[in-house]
Amino acid sequence: MSVSQNSHNPVNRLLGAIPPEEYQRLLPHLKPVFLEYKQILYQPNEPIEHVYFPNNGVISLLTVMENGEAVEVATVGNEGMIGLPVFLEANTIPGQAFSQIPGEALQMRADVFKREVTSASPLFKLLQSYTQALFNLIAQSAACNRLHSIEERFCRWMLMTQDRVGSNEFPLTHEFLGQMLGVRRASVSVVAATIQKAGFISYRRGKMSILDREGLEDITCECYGIVKAEFDRLLGGN
Repeated sequence: MSVSQNSHNPVNRLLGAIPPEEYQRLLPHLKPVFLEYKQILYQPNEPIEHVYFPNNGVISLLTVMENGEAVEVATVGNEGMIGLPVFLEANTIPGQAFSQIPGEALQMRADVFKREVTSASPLFKLLQSYTQALFNLIAQSAACNRLHSIEERFCRWMLMTQDRVGSNEFPLTHEFLGQMLGVRRASVSVVAATIQKAGFISYRRGKMSILDREGLEDITCECYGIVKAEFDRLLGGN
């Protein structure tokens, strides 16, 4: 798939938050790519060769157990970067990252990233703050998964995905969402049916459509607003 690159106004919010001249300096090293559904970006304990700045779509960060089971610990969209271990001077990580919702991204080789994003660069300073924001997201998600209902977590996931994709419709299956929420597929189906009956969403043939965002916001827990406010504070969102 052909992917265009905007040389003046980056879609990725991290790149959009750095000075224009810094973005122009990095631009020759940023390759537009399309991340397919379930495309693996890095595997457990294998060298990380590239970092990614998503423009749309959603990337899932997973912790993988010895028996092969995986649990989602965070999702990343156009507010962030994939390959943060490289920024933290690590070459591998025990987890996995893959494309959860397909979309466009800007790719940079890990060795080039280390060379170009030094402690004196504006992106380096921004990534320090982003690291803290992502840590807060992971911590908030851990508390949410322990304390809040499947219905609340379902709505949080829907809202966060819509924010990142920039569309009311995106590909999603109940089986996949169950894996991400750490619950049985049947539990997701029951919750989705209830929310669909209320008129907030529509689900058909692997496509999820959000019909009433305000309705989802009324149902979701406080975790969505806390995480959104943190990234908006960092990146100057609304």
